Amino acid sequence: MIESQSVVTGLAEGASSVVDIRSNALQVRLAQTEADIDAAQALRYRVFYEEMGAQPSAEMAARKRDFDPFDALCDHLLVIDHSRGEAAASVVGTYRLIRRPAAEKFGRFYSAAEYDISAIAAYPGEILELGRSCVDVAARTRSTMQLLWRGIAAYVFHYDIGLMFGCASLAGTDPDAIALPLSYLYYHHLAPPALRPRAMPERYTDMRRLAPEAIDAPRALGELPPLLKGYLRLGGFVGDGAVIDRQFNTTDVCIVVKTDLVTEKYYRHYERQAKDTNAA
Repeated sequence: MIESQSVVTGLAEGASSVVDIRSNALQVRLAQTEADIDAAQALRYRVFYEEMGAQPSAEMAARKRDFDPFDALCDHLLVIDHSRGEAAASVVGTYRLIRRPAAEKFGRFYSAAEYDISAIAAYPGEILELGRSCVDVAARTRSTMQLLWRGIAAYVFHYDIGLMFGCASLAGTDPDAIALPLSYLYYHHLAPPALRPRAMPERYTDMRRLAPEAIDAPRALGELPPLLKGYLRLGGFVGDGAVIDRQFNTTDVCIVVKTDLVTEKYYRHYERQAKDTNAA
């Protein structure tokens, strides 16, 4: 069931000081106003519902916005293309970021509806749930994706996040049609038991669609969505079991990423920037 969300209050406190990076006409920052969040929800609707075939509620279809109650509590990362002006259409990329305090206010993390994430919740450091990631079809460039990741790295660095997780999607709801990437993920990137989420019993779909010896790893990697490949490049793992999400017309896997590589790359970039400033 999709709950109506008519009032949006999920504005990051001190957002401008947490993430604000420019690269030519592109900028990545956190949402600072309700108009920012509305623009992110409009982008999500265009990508998830109009492009990818997700099924909206009547209210979503009428408003042409993707929303749920989590939007009121989380941070929204935005990529803005200033060459498009300053209206809602300038928001070309977004990520929804949920830290532990926001999840505690809501009563759970978003992923907990699909996965048992008790092992992740027990992690002693700061944790961050990533979700609702999308980029406008005309902006799916290397520059946009790199800026999104730089924004996430800055956010992780600022809040000293030790672990990131969330549901990542493969297109379609027939697990046998994506048997190769699902099987590859299970056999080659399964999370260690201490951090391993598991799909809820009533939603569990076995990822082991093929025998290990039948897996063509390069081909499997080629069939993975870019976002999933990005997580794997950061040393990410997957949980046990996929989940069919018929509303979004996807098959979800739960991703877990320790942020060592993310913060290391960001720290190196930050150090270089500081040295360049001092040299000047």
